[in-house]
Amino acid sequence: MLTRRTLSKTLLAAPFILKAQQGPLRARVKIDTERIIGDIDPKIYGNFAEHLGRCIDGGIFDEKSPLSDAKGYRKDVLAAAKDLNVTQLRWPGGNFSSNYHWRDGIGPRDQRPPRLDMAWGAVESNRFGTHDFLDYSQALGAEPYICANLGTGTWTEAQEWVEYCNGSADTAVTRERKRNGRAEPWKVTYWGLGNEMDGGWQMGHRDVVEYSKFALEAAKLMKWTDPSIKLIAAGSSNYGGGSDWIGWNRTVLDFLKNHADYLALHLYVGNNANDYPEFIASSMELYDRIKTAEGVIDAALNGVRNRKIYIAWDEWNVWYRARGANQGTGRRILEEHYNLEDALVVATFLNAFINNAHILKIANMAQLVNVIAPIFTNDTGLFLQTIYYPLQLFAKNARGKALDLFVETPRYNSRRFNGVPYLDISAAHDNGSLVINVVNRHRTEAIETTFEAQDKGFSTAVEAVEVNGPDIKSENDFGKSPVAPVIRTAAAQPKTLRYSFPPHSYTMLRVKLV
Repeated sequence: MLTRRTLSKTLLAAPFILKAQQGPLRARVKIDTERIIGDIDPKIYGNFAEHLGRCIDGGIFDEKSPLSDAKGYRKDVLAAAKDLNVTQLRWPGGNFSSNYHWRDGIGPRDQRPPRLDMAWGAVESNRFGTHDFLDYSQALGAEPYICANLGTGTWTEAQEWVEYCNGSADTAVTRERKRNGRAEPWKVTYWGLGNEMDGGWQMGHRDVVEYSKFALEAAKLMKWTDPSIKLIAAGSSNYGGGSDWIGWNRTVLDFLKNHADYLALHLYVGNNANDYPEFIASSMELYDRIKTAEGVIDAALNGVRNRKIYIAWDEWNVWYRARGANQGTGRRILEEHYNLEDALVVATFLNAFINNAHILKIANMAQLVNVIAPIFTNDTGLFLQTIYYPLQLFAKNARGKALDLFVETPRYNSRRFNGVPYLDISAAHDNGSLVINVVNRHRTEAIETTFEAQDKGFSTAVEAVEVNGPDIKSENDFGKSPVAPVIRTAAAQPKTLRYSFPPHSYTMLRVKLV
């Protein structure tokens, strides 16, 4: 029987293109709970906080704001981030990390040195550092992920950061931590071996062999300091200008296959051409890159026993308006305002993460607040951007096992992609609870869909949570939220569930299986 994964290959080779027809559009989905892709790792619902614009300074952290607590954390931002169910938080960058020296951010705040931030053309106060980040992660309930400086930093600097955070022996480094008010180690598990080192824009950029050799020595020292840590190697982020992104990943893994636990990949998408059919198909590129990276990982591990390397998609989002000449200046940079079509693209990315749950175990949306972010603040409050809602719904509900579905849906061709499914779908099964995530990419037509239970049956009651709006360009702002979840109800028969998905919508169906 054809499943989602084999069906997509078949239809991309000979796509079914929707033609004019009488009556409503229809789709069919078969659900078999024994057809499992893999375990959904909650860390795919992670986020990212970089010293950039108003993400940390003026977003997460604002000592002068009446909305902040005694530690300087904005209470309203923390509450919204908790409700987003952020599972992992990456810090301090991003590009910023490649010139960040962590000792600048420890000790009494008033004694920390301000430094020039050459990544983003600002001055970094260093008033938010390692202790502040790890305390914030704990308050948020998120797993911390620290990206080490492998740009202008040294092997010893990376090793001593692990020792400072995780060490329990009585050493000069752990005594330094204790003098700064932390007696017990935090035991940070996830550490990045640099950020986007394949890009010429990166401070300390090296060619792939130089980076791989440097990262290997850092990895050895870091794991010798704490063998329990997990290391994320800097994979591909540079896909333009004739760059060999596949060769970069292959070489990195050749050097690091016995030390790295994850390969980090990045992808941002946008709609500069104002081409909705093309933009809404953006996740097709994500699927292609995941599939290719998985093959490179498999090749690297050929003959290597008892080793697993997974993909960490640790930067991703829609980002194109506040970029380049339009990125902004000073602290007000990269402040993207999102609309409904952006939210739908975000939902398709989350579907892709679930549909590749066997290999993709970490994902970090960039970023948490203000800077290309789901949360946006001013001095008196905040509003939730359109992209907040799909991430929130997935993070709170789509857990357990990812299911390999049979999907029969109308398709179309865009400029770059053939056979784009109008219905983009994932499913998660957890102890008898089924969550189905559906994006109807069609701009004008509803799609009547029949779900067929193969090995189980549906209970009667179905909850549908729909994210939609008056138009694909609808945006939220302070005091208005035309795009927000709406809860509906539906009913199922023992073996069939029928639902009509409205145009330009993301819908989460929740139903018990019996």
